[in-house]
Amino acid sequence: MQMFHTPVTSAMQGDRLGLCVTQFDPKLLERGLVCAPDTLRTLHAAIISVEKIPYFRGPLQTKAKFHITVGHETVMGRLLFFSLAPDGLDREPAPDSFDFSREYLFQEQYLSKDAAPAAPDSQADRAGRAPEGGCPRQQWALVEFEKPITCPRLCLVIGSRLDADIHSNSCRLAFHGTLLHGLEDRNYTESFLPTLRVYKLKHKHGVVDRVMDDYNVIGRSLFKKETNIQLFVGLEVTLSTGERGLIHSAFGQSGKFKIHIPGGLGPESKKTLAPALKKRVRPGLGEAARPEEGPERPEPQHVTLSLSFKRYVFDPHKRMVQS
Repeated sequence: MQMFHTPVTSAMQGDRLGLCVTQFDPKLLERGLVCAPDTLRTLHAAIISVEKIPYFRGPLQTKAKFHITVGHETVMGRLLFFSLAPDGLDREPAPDSFDFSREYLFQEQYLSKDAAPAAPDSQADRAGRAPEGGCPRQQWALVEFEKPITCPRLCLVIGSRLDADIHSNSCRLAFHGTLLHGLEDRNYTESFLPTLRVYKLKHKHGVVDRVMDDYNVIGRSLFKKETNIQLFVGLEVTLSTGERGLIHSAFGQSGKFKIHIPGGLGPESKKTLAPALKKRVRPGLGEAARPEEGPERPEPQHVTLSLSFKRYVFDPHKRMVQS
């Protein structure tokens, strides 16, 4: 037995040991681990807690690859960052565990006080940062390993950029954390990831094109011409005048759609949309179009529409959900 080329007579937990075995083919087993039963597992991916190392200057971005060190192994891993959903911030996460019953907000990168300045609201939502620029108290990452690793639960995980220039005056250790849940199934993308409730917030904006009656309006500019509007039927939209309606159906082939407003349009909404109605009045059959007398009417004020929904990152059906 040897430890770092030095003969030894004993070894203990955590030691690296070289064994010389007679008549043993090293091609069959070059490296191995000695452990008690059910102590170690071989993982293809894992959920870890994440703490950025302050001396690391670069960002920690989703989909980026880092060198992941677990135990005596270092492999490449791809990351996806997330944190608690805003409506769950009042409940502190339990230490050294991960709650699969809760919802989590997708992040484009690890959020820290020294990260880029707070973005506009739409960009802030997309990055998972609160619009006021706050940082989550706890952040996690899904790590997908390029090669399986063998390790115990709740072990230390270190992420680094070992490909950075060793002579540069910069820290190559990027983050550390604890391995909270390991994925042993090779087909974890199908068998496990759909149960991980990480979502993105999506926002779309359009305008009311015209009024059909007190309970129905036509909207536009919310979807592209080629969008299958049938996928959005039943989702709730909010008018800038305060009313809430449901997308009922497509209207024509140009991306317009019909909105049903169960509570009806309010008096102020009708007043705002009235110029648009008058503008569309056409002369009757056999009548010549006559210019309006008096001063020219001002351009009608647009009533805008907003549509917000969740899309779960690992949902194979890509469904849109409103809470």
